[in-house]
Amino acid sequence: MRCSSLLLATVLASQASADCASDADIAGFVQDYLSNTATTALVPDGTMDDALCTQAKLVTAMEPHLGPVVGYKAGLTSKPAQERFGASEPVQGVLFRNMMLEDGATVPIQWGARPVFEADLILVVSDAAINEADTPEEVMAHISSVRPFIELPDLTLAEGEPITPVTLTAIGVAPKLGILGSDIPVSDPAAMSQALQNMTVTLSAADGEVLAQAPGAAVMDHPANAALWLMSKGIEFKPGDLISVGSFGPLFPPAKGNGGASVTYDGLPGNPTVSVSFE
Repeated sequence: MRCSSLLLATVLASQASADCASDADIAGFVQDYLSNTATTALVPDGTMDDALCTQAKLVTAMEPHLGPVVGYKAGLTSKPAQERFGASEPVQGVLFRNMMLEDGATVPIQWGARPVFEADLILVVSDAAINEADTPEEVMAHISSVRPFIELPDLTLAEGEPITPVTLTAIGVAPKLGILGSDIPVSDPAAMSQALQNMTVTLSAADGEVLAQAPGAAVMDHPANAALWLMSKGIEFKPGDLISVGSFGPLFPPAKGNGGASVTYDGLPGNPTVSVSFE
């Protein structure tokens, strides 16, 4: 609970004048989220301060169902994702313990009201000195491992509801499920930093069709820049935190997976792959 309590205290202190969603609106959203029911947007006409205040309240309401916050996510970190949602910069959200599944997991094809999948990547924080980092290379000196990651968000909002940077932020950037690949230890931070920037990330359907392919630099010129961006927004990492760097390309509905999806990271040690099946 420490992580979400710190998030709530930090956000509420800095956004004291924000117009958060009401308790009733939060409760209604949680009920719809848990039942995979498309729902209405929170603070659709609000500011980003309103969205962050709402997110903090929502995290507290979600934890009894999804477990504690285990990390943070930078969403809309690639140009295709920003273009889709009319964003000029990324958005920040959270990762819950119970959303994390292991490589090869099988999930219902309708894992949410508006499910999508994307190629992502996780950085695992080794120590709090990461909060003093100023460059991607310095970030990587405080990362214990890298993990392949397929995120399975739920856009949640009903057709016709506004899906904007504000409404996405308000709902924590649509966390639902995620598939974690094996740890790739960071024994040489400089080499891993270069590999992350130069790797080729390929998202494929279960039948082998390539859905998207992008270099590591597609995420903010370097995936570790996602961590720097989150810190610039007030996130303070602690050892063990997971950092989702965001999508390396477009988001796809589950039907495009033809039964599942896999992501390969050519250029990382061992050219790892992570996969998921839809049923």
